[in-house]
Amino acid sequence: MSKVLNAFLSENLKELREQGLYNEINPLEGPNGAEITIGGKQLINLSSNNYLGLATDESLKKLAKDAIDKYGVGAGAVRTINGTLDLHVLLEEKLAEFKGTEAAISFQSGFNCNMAAISAVMNKKDAILSDELNHASIIDGCRLSGAKVIRVNHQDMDDLRAKAKEATESGLYEKVMYITDGVFSMDGNIANLPEVVKIAKEFDLITYVDDAHGSGVTGKGKGTIKHFGLEKEIDFQMGTLSKAIGVVGGYVAGTQELIDWLKVRSRPFLFSTAVTPGDVAATIGALQIIMDSTELHDKLWENGDYLKTGLQKLGFDIGASETPITPCIIGEEKLSQQFSKRLMEEGVYAKAIVFPTVAKGKGRVRNMPTASHTKEMLDEALSVYEKVGKELGIIS
Repeated sequence: MSKVLNAFLSENLKELREQGLYNEINPLEGPNGAEITIGGKQLINLSSNNYLGLATDESLKKLAKDAIDKYGVGAGAVRTINGTLDLHVLLEEKLAEFKGTEAAISFQSGFNCNMAAISAVMNKKDAILSDELNHASIIDGCRLSGAKVIRVNHQDMDDLRAKAKEATESGLYEKVMYITDGVFSMDGNIANLPEVVKIAKEFDLITYVDDAHGSGVTGKGKGTIKHFGLEKEIDFQMGTLSKAIGVVGGYVAGTQELIDWLKVRSRPFLFSTAVTPGDVAATIGALQIIMDSTELHDKLWENGDYLKTGLQKLGFDIGASETPITPCIIGEEKLSQQFSKRLMEEGVYAKAIVFPTVAKGKGRVRNMPTASHTKEMLDEALSVYEKVGKELGIIS
């Protein structure tokens, strides 16, 4: 190994471990459900994005198996050569129906989707106004585009208006986009989309909403844009298929012209093999479940409210979450890691989230209740939180 590389890795890994910033990966020995098995031990799982429990749904597993039998395990090519199956077409029609748009395009992952869609439309002649707490995939997609990135204070509409005015009136840019998460995944708060739309109309901004944590969760399952009734006002409706949907992939929904453009100019669509048939079939089935009934959505929110209320009563700082995402904000990184480790030892899996995922000094354990959790599981988890929280002096 290169001496320079070896020194770089050794020094920096040591520093990360000393600061409590090194993330240990715990392999699961079974499905990612309400309870999981790690190292032979069963744990209550509060770290999964599997909001509606669809990742382990028996009917979706059957759809995936049937699709594999019919189409094989892989699509065999990129979408533009001969990797587009009729299943991909059906998925994109279902996504457009789900989001209330003219058309949709699917990608291999949510991260992949943001890298693809932003850079396909924005370039070095443009500017992107980006909420400072946007997901890493948005940040990287903005960087890849070459556009001037202007950071906007989190959920600060006065700052957005001032920076939109400055950018559009400067004459420096051909296009200006505002991009935001629909639901911010570390805090659980919802973007102020009605005000965003007002400002966008005032300054003719392109609007892009990443609703990875909103689709299936907000708007009775239809997402944050539907929650506010703004389906006709947002240019890019982006989301993932790996969280509430329970499978894998990403998508953009919008006008037919937008989707036509992305299909000829988004590089991951053009140069990466299509999503596998089993995944696509399961995704179509999951979308239909969400569209047919709000039962899982309602159960998710019931469980989220139950856990949130319990943690607040115990004295934990859960921030200003407006969704089932419920952080326990600890602050110091090492203490956050220690808290997570002790929870795991006591039977609850809740992963520590530290820098660079959140700002330094904002370490936390993020709790993700799902529709699959029972009240008994949540009560047991709350009991463990109380015990460990008092033990470490986080609560009194």
